[in-house]
Amino acid sequence: MEFAVIKTGGKQYKVSKGDSIKIEKLSDVAKVGDKISFENVLLVDNGKDTTIGTPYIKGAKVEGKLEKIDRHQKVVVIHYKQKSRYYKKAGHQQPYFQVKIESIK
Repeated sequence: MEFAVIKTGGKQYKVSKGDSIKIEKLSDVAKVGDKISFENVLLVDNGKDTTIGTPYIKGAKVEGKLEKIDRHQKVVVIHYKQKSRYYKKAGHQQPYFQVKIESIK
């Protein structure tokens, strides 16, 4: 089974054709259904031989389709100091793109 390791959003992902991955949001202009191309390919393995980049493989490309734009579950951050009536509560939801991998070239 062919797979590749790509780098996007400061993270590395092991992907195969047909996989659906959640990555960091890329831009505000992207819409659901858009094609996304990943140029930063670190490794490609087709079952017989493995190609390792230094640090990236020239000419290698992984293409996918944007399935969904959403936000992760809310993370609650609480700051509290006892005996001083200090209490602050904040929440954060990180946006993400869900991408379905269509081809590894």
